[in-house]
Amino acid sequence: MAWSDNDGKKQDPWGNQGGQQGPPDLDESFKKIQNQFKNMFSGGGGKDGKKGGGKGFRLSPWIVVVIVGVAAVLVWFASGFYVVDQQQRGVVLRLGKLQDDLRNPGLQWNPRFIDQVELVNVTQVNQISQQSQMLTIEENLVEVDLEVQFRVGDPKSYVVQIREPVESLQHAAESALRHVVGGLELDNIITQGRAVLAINVQRRLQSYIARYQSGIEVDKVIINNAGPPSQVQDAFDDVQRAKEDKSRFTNEGEAYRAKVVQEARGEADKIIAQAEGYQAQVVERAQGEADRFLAILAEYEVAKEVTRDRLYITAMETVLRNVAKVLVDVDSGNNFLLLPLYDLLRNSADREDLLDQLQQLRSQAEEHGLPSVLSGTTSQTSTKEALK
Repeated sequence: MAWSDNDGKKQDPWGNQGGQQGPPDLDESFKKIQNQFKNMFSGGGGKDGKKGGGKGFRLSPWIVVVIVGVAAVLVWFASGFYVVDQQQRGVVLRLGKLQDDLRNPGLQWNPRFIDQVELVNVTQVNQISQQSQMLTIEENLVEVDLEVQFRVGDPKSYVVQIREPVESLQHAAESALRHVVGGLELDNIITQGRAVLAINVQRRLQSYIARYQSGIEVDKVIINNAGPPSQVQDAFDDVQRAKEDKSRFTNEGEAYRAKVVQEARGEADKIIAQAEGYQAQVVERAQGEADRFLAILAEYEVAKEVTRDRLYITAMETVLRNVAKVLVDVDSGNNFLLLPLYDLLRNSADREDLLDQLQQLRSQAEEHGLPSVLSGTTSQTSTKEALK
């Protein structure tokens, strides 16, 4: 049977005659559907919404209220489910009062409109940056670029203690930075003191936020840049170069001083070692001489004449060993004396001393009545003229 053959009435589902080929009237269709719902709750009716003979049914208003209430409760109950991520914790406020328990990761439920749940990320590392100009202890202007890395350590304090915890952290970071920079010199801040500056700022900042009970934990404070403002950068660079030159010259002077002192100490140690060696040598020699003298003394006490002659002969051997010698035998009666002057001159280092010795020999020869003749000469020149 065709869809338009409705018990032979040739009507479509909207009550139109099958012969009508135009589109259905939407307004009329909506009105018919509305009338059907009315008849469902108020009682059956005939055509065009008129009351009929008991074909419809009537629902009690209480039943309608119960149905609506159950639907509302189901919607309210379903709206209370939520999911807490692994890196989050849920802070529960029941009618505005903080609850002790935190909501852990997973599927959770709280009564909607009674509990308010604030989800806080406790593993994410957040950061804030700040650039400020401030004065150092010697009243120099310095520009510092600060970065603070932090995370939430106590979710409950983070939610309820401070209204704007991140903004409060920025103010606390600026206060800590100004306090620490105000106690340092400019050179320390821009050179080797930057790491110390970051550590001191982190300690003071952590004490501030702990006093506020903000629930924030500072992981790290980084000083990205620290230096004078751009307006005075050139003058500051000149000062830095002058300080570097001073440091370089000082280091060179210290190196030279260390070298000279080291050499002087080495020379002093050498002289001291030589002096100590000479001292030991002199002491040993003196000790040996003393021992020898004591030994000779013992011999002298036994045989005085023999010991005296032996000492005299030994002394003469020592004295006459390296000098030129002339032996004069007066008792032999030789009237001609030959002196080897050339050998004496060749072996003597001082001519004047030799002349004095010759004069003495000549005087001795004249006293004994002996003529003195210069060896190797055939003229009657004097001794001094021959030597000259």
